Amino acid sequence: MPDLQNWPTARLLSTAARLVEHAWNEKLASLGLTHAGVIALEVLDAEGALAQAQLAAKVRVQAQTMGKTLSRLEVHGHITRVRSQSDRRSQLVSISDLGKQALESSRELERNLTPGGDAGADDLRDRLASVIRRLGTSRWGGPVPEPMELAGNEGLSDHG
Repeated sequence: MPDLQNWPTARLLSTAARLVEHAWNEKLASLGLTHAGVIALEVLDAEGALAQAQLAAKVRVQAQTMGKTLSRLEVHGHITRVRSQSDRRSQLVSISDLGKQALESSRELERNLTPGGDAGADDLRDRLASVIRRLGTSRWGGPVPEPMELAGNEGLSDHG
């Protein structure tokens, strides 16, 4: 095992992120989901029906990439697609009841993924959110939105 004490912070962060994502994806597979699928379901759950291109833009991926994610979600019954009445060339994508159940299950998996969950991780969360906002601005061509304060969840927000 390498001496982690001598690793630069960026390498620790990158390695930890990959390990968490791999562990999470292994658990999500049992629900018929991937990390990308969860993100798409979260947006659909919050925003309602969207065209594939709109969803891709909100998730900050290419429409073609989103198409592959949506195909997997559709096979598992997590989304539905219907032809748009205003633009017959596009389809509106919606989260299904099964998708809402899978999304809630994925949230539970995520909360319990790391030892101790998020207990005592407020400073780490703040720092990670700050890194995402700083580096995401140049990568995604615009500012990363500040988090919304949720009533009763002040300790869960990031203030970076």
